[in-house]
Amino acid sequence: ALPVPMTLTEPYEIAYETISHAPQVFLRLTTDSLVGYGCAAPDPEVTGEDAASVLQFLSTVAEPVLRGADALRPARILEQLRELARDHSSALAAVDMALHDLLGKAAGIPVWRLLGGYRDRMRTSVTVGILPLEATVKKSRCFVDDGFLCLKLKGGKDPELDAARVLAVREAVGPAIKLRFDANQGYSVEDSQRFVEATRPAKLEVLEQPTPRGEPDLLGRVTETVHLPVMADESLMTLRDAFRIARRDLADMVNIKLMKVGGIAEALAVNSVARSARLEVMVGCMDESELAIAAGLQFALARPNVVYADLDGHLDLIDDPAAGTMTLRDGILYPSDRPGLGLPTDL
Repeated sequence: ALPVPMTLTEPYEIAYETISHAPQVFLRLTTDSLVGYGCAAPDPEVTGEDAASVLQFLSTVAEPVLRGADALRPARILEQLRELARDHSSALAAVDMALHDLLGKAAGIPVWRLLGGYRDRMRTSVTVGILPLEATVKKSRCFVDDGFLCLKLKGGKDPELDAARVLAVREAVGPAIKLRFDANQGYSVEDSQRFVEATRPAKLEVLEQPTPRGEPDLLGRVTETVHLPVMADESLMTLRDAFRIARRDLADMVNIKLMKVGGIAEALAVNSVARSARLEVMVGCMDESELAIAAGLQFALARPNVVYADLDGHLDLIDDPAAGTMTLRDGILYPSDRPGLGLPTDL
């Protein structure tokens, strides 16, 4: 395992923190003939991990399980690790990615084909952090000029100011651009209702995680009382969370992030629960190396009900060693046709 302390080209603000650094931990698994790579992007606020705890888990818990194991039986390995990794979801995701990378390389095909290959490309949104109104509009216009057709605006501190920013962006970019809004747990039920009504003219596509994740009933109340589709993000950390959200109709959509759920295999399981409940799915990310973003993309491409992507967490990382693992063109992500996850060179 190799820690890489990565920095963003430009810090950004969300409801509960300002982010300027994104430490990554890369994992290398070797067999007699192949090498597989994975990546953990720990986040103390979301996954409860940092780089040090990821490294400790990989060296003291994962390594004894992995050493000498059959790499072409990933389900067996991951099942052994899953109970041990309850508080180490991004570390488990790194192991899962590396095993899928090995599996694809052994089969000689990319992971998205190995998993089903439903589609071969996907449009992604791009994120605009919390900025003053004029700066929000300027940033949004720049992204549209770069070819993005979907913007996700961050907020959650002040519903009235957030609504003003959304309306200003809609006026600036026109009706054809899709707009999503993420409150990152910053609103009450009443805040959410006021914000949704105030932004009705902007025709938002979705309201993401308006209320605190520790109070699921509040999320359900927002879902029941607003006209916009409501998406659960931080409220969905595990397969059991997905079941609870689906059973109680707490949200209309769910955001599956590999770092939260523990990798591709668990994302597929969560996605099956969502599909059975007819919940739409978005594949999301945190600030992640392109290797991890590519893994999320390969999962999303394999399943028909993953209809939205928010895979932009690699765009502002400086000196990403996994750059080139996939292609972004006019807001559309294309996977590599190289076997496995598509890493262009060894790390």
